[in-house]
Amino acid sequence: MTFLTLVLLVAAGFGAGLVGYITGLASIVSYPALLLAGLPPLAANVTNTVALVSVGVGSSAQSGTKLLDEPRRLVALGVLSAAGGLVGAILLLRSSPGSFETVVPYLVALASAAVLAQPWLRRMAGHRELPMVFAVGITIVSIYGGYFGAGAGTIFLALALVTSAHPLWRATLLKSALLGICNLVAAIVFAATGPVHWVAAVAMGIGCLAGGYAGPPVVARLPETPLRITIGVLGVALAVWLAVR
Repeated sequence: MTFLTLVLLVAAGFGAGLVGYITGLASIVSYPALLLAGLPPLAANVTNTVALVSVGVGSSAQSGTKLLDEPRRLVALGVLSAAGGLVGAILLLRSSPGSFETVVPYLVALASAAVLAQPWLRRMAGHRELPMVFAVGITIVSIYGGYFGAGAGTIFLALALVTSAHPLWRATLLKSALLGICNLVAAIVFAATGPVHWVAAVAMGIGCLAGGYAGPPVVARLPETPLRITIGVLGVALAVWLAVR
């Protein structure tokens, strides 16, 4: 891997970290970049998961303390994310990659639609908290995140916005933290048994760390409704790309 390729991976990592924190769509930047760097699809997938751990680290270092007002709930959700990431990683390494990826575009499209329709869905739910639905959803989405991950952040975000009263900035921070835990557990599994390209993972991870750190201040300054609509539209675009690639 050439020096220029490594520089481009760092740059792509920064873009993935920033885009991933703001929209939950890090893989729309990072995964194609790894493919362009010459990695085969499975190696790109697991390397991508390892690199994206840095997004959660960066964003939590920036403003993760804002989640600590509910430590028990955060720990419980973190355990569910870790368990889901473990199951997803094992499924990836033991099954055909195409067996689950066929439904991925539909999951991402559904999550994107939920983000777009979030105000209406919250009114339909009577603005009630739905903690059990949220917990079960976190587990399922974490399995998907450990398995493939593209669009997992959007699904996390849609789940938080629809089943809780969190404002967008807090839902985004919670999404980043839980997805970071999911990715970390999956990365540990991949490090032990998967075809991780470590040079590419480190290069992209450095960029992801910086991008994740830059994310919270950006979200705090953006108007919520246009940002939510942008997330939904980009999610639909990702779903189309996943369906036709």
